[in-house]
Amino acid sequence: MKVVAFNGSPRKEGNTWHALKLVTAELEAAGITTEIVTVGNQAIRGCTACGLCAKNKNEQCVLPGDEVNAWIQKMKGADGILLGSPVHFAAMSGAMKSFLDRAFYVSGMNGGLFRHKVGASVVAVRRSGGMPTFEQLNNFLLYSEMLIPTSNYWNVIHGRMPGEVEQDLEGVQIMRVLGKNMAWLLQLVENGKGKVTPPAQEPKTYMHFVR
Repeated sequence: MKVVAFNGSPRKEGNTWHALKLVTAELEAAGITTEIVTVGNQAIRGCTACGLCAKNKNEQCVLPGDEVNAWIQKMKGADGILLGSPVHFAAMSGAMKSFLDRAFYVSGMNGGLFRHKVGASVVAVRRSGGMPTFEQLNNFLLYSEMLIPTSNYWNVIHGRMPGEVEQDLEGVQIMRVLGKNMAWLLQLVENGKGKVTPPAQEPKTYMHFVR
């Protein structure tokens, strides 16, 4: 099994990376392969609402010049997905938002590429804004019918300078418990294949309130 983690921080090995490493250490201890992809230091355009990913049905965003399509395929091929972001004005980083908007829209318009994968979010913050950012990240997982493991508190860890989150003992425990629970859920899904029939995917119903 494999989990791919996405680091939305412009600092390749800042506190978001440290948070992700705390989670992936537990996954690796359970025999699960992990990879961390740095998104936050890349120039990523936002979705232009062109609709061509829905028309073409080729699991591709038509916008050129970045790694979004390669990352989509990494997510499709993984058993689990980790999303991590720092807090920028009580929200996720701009590069992370642009990436997730495009990746998850392509997924949704191509039959639900991430449906029933195990997914979790983590946030690194200096002081405030962690919960709004955590909720933003989770919206992508919830929309995609992903399976979300929990921890013993919300997945937010605190620190200012790179590595300071390691001093947040409660935050470290939160990440550690999340990693263990994510590994367990991944194993449940893997061991249930061929034994427990997943629910059939329903066609999306759209309701527009302005006529």
